[in-house]
Amino acid sequence: MKRQLTLLAAITVAAAGAVLPAGQANGAERQAAAEEVGALACPSGMECGSYDIPGLGARKQQVTGAGADSQDLAVAMLETDGMSTDYPYGDNKTGDAANFGIFKQNWHMLRNACGRFQGQGADSWNNGAALNSDLAADVACLNQSQAHYGIDRWFAGHRNGESGLNNPNTPDIQAYRTAINWIQEQLTSDPANLSNDTRFWVSVPPI
Repeated sequence: MKRQLTLLAAITVAAAGAVLPAGQANGAERQAAAEEVGALACPSGMECGSYDIPGLGARKQQVTGAGADSQDLAVAMLETDGMSTDYPYGDNKTGDAANFGIFKQNWHMLRNACGRFQGQGADSWNNGAALNSDLAADVACLNQSQAHYGIDRWFAGHRNGESGLNNPNTPDIQAYRTAINWIQEQLTSDPANLSNDTRFWVSVPPI
């Protein structure tokens, strides 16, 4: 699910993936967006900012209403600009690397940690598509996976699949986690950010 390192929650997270918003295509526009964040400093060495998406506040409430907490919300916000499943099927991946749902959960972790998929093989990866249209199941699988692996290994596997689970302490994985933490901090810095149309981003290139 994820990226190299300059970082943006408007990109594509690979084993999860995301896309730079059109309005922030050049350095000057990125700087302007970053300034909108006000006193909130970006993570060291990373680009970050915020912008509004009409209707995003309602989507935030749908996601939290399905059981997601602020960290889960931050993951979804990093993965796609609208916290949606409107991305190429499987995130253009197959087998254990395929990603599903608004969090872009990889099939390897889903079939090993989510009850509804446990015991299935890598070749059953298409079954993960059920999460694309079932938000409650998507959140439930995410939380089951986090509990199964523990949050440290979960971050590693979510960023880099099975390779990340086997080697969880790479600089890339740590940077991905830093990006999520920063977005979560912005969401919780003002209760309004949990229900308004503001999207916070950190640039995180896909891997």
